[in-house]
Amino acid sequence: MSVQSLERQKNIRIKSAGAKTYSSTLRLIVDNKELVDNVDYFSINNRRYLGNKYKLNQFIKSVIDKECGNFRTFADLFAGTGAVASIFQDKHLIVNDILYSNYVCHQTWFGTEDYSLSKVICYINKYNESSVSSDNYMSKNYADTYFSKKNCRKIGYIREDIEKQFKNGLLNQREKYILITSLLYAMDKIANTCGHYDAYRKNGDLDKKLELLVPQIEATNYQNEIYNEDINNLVKVISADVVYLDPPYNSRQYCDAYHLLENVACWKKPEVIGVAKKMDRASLKSEYCTINATEAFRDLISNIKAKYIVLSYNNMAEKGNDRSNAKLSDIDIMNILEAKGIVKIFSQDYKAFSTGKSNIEENAERLFVCKCF
Repeated sequence: MSVQSLERQKNIRIKSAGAKTYSSTLRLIVDNKELVDNVDYFSINNRRYLGNKYKLNQFIKSVIDKECGNFRTFADLFAGTGAVASIFQDKHLIVNDILYSNYVCHQTWFGTEDYSLSKVICYINKYNESSVSSDNYMSKNYADTYFSKKNCRKIGYIREDIEKQFKNGLLNQREKYILITSLLYAMDKIANTCGHYDAYRKNGDLDKKLELLVPQIEATNYQNEIYNEDINNLVKVISADVVYLDPPYNSRQYCDAYHLLENVACWKKPEVIGVAKKMDRASLKSEYCTINATEAFRDLISNIKAKYIVLSYNNMAEKGNDRSNAKLSDIDIMNILEAKGIVKIFSQDYKAFSTGKSNIEENAERLFVCKCF
């Protein structure tokens, strides 16, 4: 999307949010309290995801609170699952990720549209009780790989029905996002993988039952902005008090690791190829996983409008194999950030969730805090 289109999109969202300035939080519609009290919920962090910062949230929050002082707007622009954004729910959030599957989840956790929780629960109960005997896009393409044929039939039926209900006006946009999020988290819980979809286990357990739960959504700020854009274009049209950056650290593309969830979220039913059943992902490749990472990072930092920039980046530049090694060197990070402001570095030992093929000792997560000139 062009910068001009992003600017128009941003203005529309801010104008829409401004129409509801009488309240800073979401109005949740509960039509049936007994129904709401008797369901199982899941939280934003009940998901396996490469580089997830959930276990580092306390470290990240303590550093930001101490170094950045009081602030109003927090931008999480390589947001992933949204784990870091979730610890600043009292702020005006700007949340972005290049994967649409993550954008859908962000709309669930941080969205600004009112929704009926009772309606969502009724749909989830309906889906959990359903039995599907006919084949569909999912079962024809993924049966007995990441999921059993039975579960694939059910996943395909549920995703198709969500789309149908939305097109018929029976679900609003937020309710659609919530139901897709419930499906994605349910899939992730039983997937025959090591936590990503680069491959499936050939002798894995395919008998697990697919069960959708209800997302535990906290109060939402009506000023929140949620994007599914290339970050280097987005920063040209937004500003925030604190911009938090958690770019990919190495050559492993997230669109390769989560292609199946992306496919289900988008629901365009593309052709899939190869043993891993991947669709075309060319438009989702990140420059931050390539030899162009340094120049992309330089361009990004130069265009950010913020009081503080906080960068998460580990110390893997020379410790792993070629795929694991960080694409940004410490020297380049410091040179680029110091051209923008005064930099401090904070560190905490941490073993990140990985593909299971690396066991690097003395792994540390660092926070580079830049107070912009």
